Amino acid sequence: MGFLVLGACAAWSLITAAAHGGRPEGVLLAVLAVAAGYASGRIFGALLPLAAPVAGAFAGLGLAIATPHATAGPQFVAPLGYTGATAALLTLSTGAACCAAWAAHAPGPRLVLRVSAAGIAGAAAALGSATGLVASVGVLLCSLAAARLRHRGTALAGLALVAAVVTGATWAIAEIVLPDGLTAFLDDQLTGHRVLLWHDALTLARHDPVLGAGPGRFGELSPEATQSLLPDGKPHSAPLQQAAEQGLVGTALLAAVFCWILYTLWRTSRPTPIALTAGAALTALAVIASVGSALSFTTVTAGAGLLAGIATARPLRDEEGEGESEETSPPGGMIVGGTTDPMNNGR
Repeated sequence: MGFLVLGACAAWSLITAAAHGGRPEGVLLAVLAVAAGYASGRIFGALLPLAAPVAGAFAGLGLAIATPHATAGPQFVAPLGYTGATAALLTLSTGAACCAAWAAHAPGPRLVLRVSAAGIAGAAAALGSATGLVASVGVLLCSLAAARLRHRGTALAGLALVAAVVTGATWAIAEIVLPDGLTAFLDDQLTGHRVLLWHDALTLARHDPVLGAGPGRFGELSPEATQSLLPDGKPHSAPLQQAAEQGLVGTALLAAVFCWILYTLWRTSRPTPIALTAGAALTALAVIASVGSALSFTTVTAGAGLLAGIATARPLRDEEGEGESEETSPPGGMIVGGTTDPMNNGR
């Protein structure tokens, strides 16, 4: 199902580009990155259920440290630290480290990996990424709390609600429908320039709500973007960019990708803490992408797919001390033949 959704995203970008002369290469690259990351995560997660998330966590941390110096273009300091990409990579790295902790067999390695996750949050503070720090700490706390949750479906639905609320708030800010005092406060936090970009995105979406203006055309059609001293051609909000460039259909397809990932986490036979930890990290990424340009970076989209793939992979050998232990097994799950029955996996 997931690759059908990704295929629809790629096909729709080509359709909207043909209608308005846009440039679909960025969307196609993002789709390819997610698909490749997910497939790689499923493979390496099956072969190396512990080593794969550990390697992913440290790779993401390394990329996050390099990103502020390697990224060209304007560096939006507030509220995303150096860039949304830095915060997103740190969040995904924390999620991978916490997944690795739950995959560890012994208490010692599990503790070390959780300390490593806390260290990634410390790295976010050192890099000046306030959003990365908050998101990393949030993912770590959600991971620790996941062991006490009996029904992953309820928790994943709550994560979907969080993403929907943040997206709706972003839309409301762009529409300027919030109370004046709250609008002024958010303008200060988000910067007036970002809010004006969001307003331009909604204006473009209204001109053609079905097809949008065409992928990659926001920078040339947005008055605020063209007047910027350091334009990067992005509205710094993934849902609003989709609405502006690919219409409401494009926005719906973006939401469908996120829902598909949460669905695979609900259906996976992996222990509930691993599924919920990955879900928390990917929800945090969705929140960051709602107010930044994180999904414009291939490393972020590939990392999101990789984490989702690792969290839903079926290890070739039974997860000793995970799927069958009281601490990490999905409560309520039925043990059949030494493994957890996926049809009753704490959902």
